[in-house]
Amino acid sequence: MSDSRPNIVVILADDMGFSDLGSYGGEIPTPNLDALAANGLRFTQFYNAARCSPSRASLLTGLYPHEAGVGHLEETVVPGSRGLHGRLDERAVTLGEVLKQAGYFTAMSGKWHVGNTHGVGPWNRGFDRSITPPLGGLYFPDQTSKNRTTVYIDGRQVPTASPEVGTGHWYASDMFVDWGLRFVREAGEKRKPFFLYLPFTAPHFPLMAPPEDIARFRGAYAAGWDKLRDARFARQKSLGIIDTKARLPARLPDMFDWGKLSPDDRARFERIMEIYAADVFRMDQAIGTLVAALKRSGQFDNTLILFMADNGGNAESGPWGRADGEDLGGPQSNVFAGMSWATLQNTPFSFFKHFTREGGIASPLIASWPQGISRRLNGGIVNTPTHLVDIMPTLVGIGRARYPSTYRGHAILPMDGVSIAPAFSGRKIARREPILWEHEGNRAIRHGRWKAVKRFGAPWELYEMSRDRTETDDLAARRPRVVRQLSAQWDQWAEKSHVDPWLEAYDRGLAGTRQDWGGGRGELTKK
Repeated sequence: MSDSRPNIVVILADDMGFSDLGSYGGEIPTPNLDALAANGLRFTQFYNAARCSPSRASLLTGLYPHEAGVGHLEETVVPGSRGLHGRLDERAVTLGEVLKQAGYFTAMSGKWHVGNTHGVGPWNRGFDRSITPPLGGLYFPDQTSKNRTTVYIDGRQVPTASPEVGTGHWYASDMFVDWGLRFVREAGEKRKPFFLYLPFTAPHFPLMAPPEDIARFRGAYAAGWDKLRDARFARQKSLGIIDTKARLPARLPDMFDWGKLSPDDRARFERIMEIYAADVFRMDQAIGTLVAALKRSGQFDNTLILFMADNGGNAESGPWGRADGEDLGGPQSNVFAGMSWATLQNTPFSFFKHFTREGGIASPLIASWPQGISRRLNGGIVNTPTHLVDIMPTLVGIGRARYPSTYRGHAILPMDGVSIAPAFSGRKIARREPILWEHEGNRAIRHGRWKAVKRFGAPWELYEMSRDRTETDDLAARRPRVVRQLSAQWDQWAEKSHVDPWLEAYDRGLAGTRQDWGGGRGELTKK
């Protein structure tokens, strides 16, 4: 190929915890992602936007979620709101649009969830080729639940059971990679570098996996969440993912004591986590298929691969989790990991998806690019705070693209992030502005060593992240001036970034989106 620019693959996991990968301390076998980390870089302070649709909006546009129009789920449209539109707005451009104009073949295979139901899909936001379910949670062709019986292929709705989607009783992680590789071949035929966006549906609820993959984890979780969390924490320290002096936060009081559960209850919980682990394992295997194909075609060395997750582990359904159906993990079951296992998934942090404590917003980020990342850095760790908004400026730079000030007659908001590419050669990432969050009234601001965080309806807390990344020592009462400064910065950001005040009415009205768990306030009730 005459164009020397790198190919680009951006991989997004759905509802995966910070510590699930082997290279981040987990016990789940993830050899393919671990190999990318060993020959690339791991970022230890990479952040998402606390929830599925908002994170995808930030990743795709380089803007904070409300600026992109998706401050909550795609399903949430609030009349009169500046940032709760349920779809990508015209004031934003996508990675597909920017890289396509720069001459890339652009494709996506997986979960979109930033406007399909409002007529805003990848096919009309810059992607040459795409396959995506209407929302998410797709694993098998014979699921019958709402929004999981069809997919869009280039905007055309096709039944999941159609041979056009996949042959046999396919599994979505494999199917999405198969389509992604088909798109890669098309890029080669057109003699263009490719940008492939690969957002998996795994391991989002309803947790499902092939039975042979579930079986390989039989007995792996018999020790329970507390002992396994301690083991992950020890591995993270030995790997350099977390400081050796870090403290593990106490588990939340609503969690069950594993030792006091009945044998039947322990068996039920074990099965839930076995399915979750199988989800993550099979996703890693599918990524291995992608990498192997890129190596066979000679494209791997000049392909930048970025792997990340859209939020922390998910506590929806509360401490009890959910395990409905006779064949748990099969296409007709309904399984949620719940709060207790989410605490393990988010080791060493507390809280979960929805929240702006580290457990909700910290994500692994692995970068692999043999020709673009200095070999002396292989296996290295980057501790600089980074965020999803940094992906757009990174790819604009390495793809020699131009981020527009206007697009299709609309004024485009400027990018919020900075490029992480300097880290590929061991240089500092030039972040001067704070990183900020709002989701369901939960707020946070990270500026240098300080992080202020506020749950909806609660006062601000303050943590010194350089010595307390796990948020165990609230300094708000001792450093009120810092709290005032950071909260004022947050207010200024919210005003300019289309963040409307979160209202009690929203919290009540959106309770159904939390699957019987009060994510906005965090009522961790047994269901």
